[in-house]
Amino acid sequence: MVRLGLALIWLAHFLPLAVLSRLGAALGVILYPLARARRRVVLANLGLCFPELSDAQRRALARRHFRAFGRSALEHGVLWWGSRERIQGMVRVEGIEHWRAVGDRPVIWLAPHFVGLDMGGSRIITEWRGASMYSEQKDPLFDRILLHGRTRFVKPELFSRQSGIRAVVKTIRAGVPFYYLPDMDLGARDSVFVPFFGVPAATISGLSRLAALAGAAVVPAVTRQLPHGEGYVLRFYPAWENFPGTDEAADARRMNEFIEERVREMPEQYYWLHRRFKTRPPGEPSPYD
Repeated sequence: MVRLGLALIWLAHFLPLAVLSRLGAALGVILYPLARARRRVVLANLGLCFPELSDAQRRALARRHFRAFGRSALEHGVLWWGSRERIQGMVRVEGIEHWRAVGDRPVIWLAPHFVGLDMGGSRIITEWRGASMYSEQKDPLFDRILLHGRTRFVKPELFSRQSGIRAVVKTIRAGVPFYYLPDMDLGARDSVFVPFFGVPAATISGLSRLAALAGAAVVPAVTRQLPHGEGYVLRFYPAWENFPGTDEAADARRMNEFIEERVREMPEQYYWLHRRFKTRPPGEPSPYD
């Protein structure tokens, strides 16, 4: 199935973006009833984060999320096999002055998990050198394609999650910006429980540690999916002042609050397929059971 899916993505990448995006949205419509387990995860997340919405409103939002996800999945073919010029045309960059304003300091790009996350990362390496984490995929072919797509132009520094923090800090200090994705539930280790949409969420505290050790400025980099045929926009935000602070939990809350603000701007585009609340405080049941 993985190879069939990759073949279809390869064939689709030759299509104009306007056609490709509509096919991707249609794919999401098909996936919504078929991907039952993931649909339950999405609805559970939306129930926790948007209790003010009715069941019908949350289901409608879940359907929009699947359409946005389907678009992103199919449009990955452009990232993996499209030209540099096509990727740059598909992903517009805004707010670059915020990054340049801290150009004399090491930089961490805070990149939350929206469906356009890889589009922003791929747009960066068409023009600038960067660094990021890389997780080896179970399927060898998919792993090769994903790695190829992330190293096609300006070759980035890639680290596995098992590499440890020392090599990452050294790279950031050397002036290579780090595209950091710290808003997933990776378990209780190295995490603190802080609110995300008012719900205690195991949140990695690595952002403040990395920033402190590397003396780095945190410049958020958020990628938004635009309407059909218009591609994406990667937006850099102003560097955070007085970060990190003296309390890792307070820093993690600040990060979650920033991400919440962006989610409310485009709620269908956050990666609700992830079990963001799977790690619970002692004695609290999982919302996904």
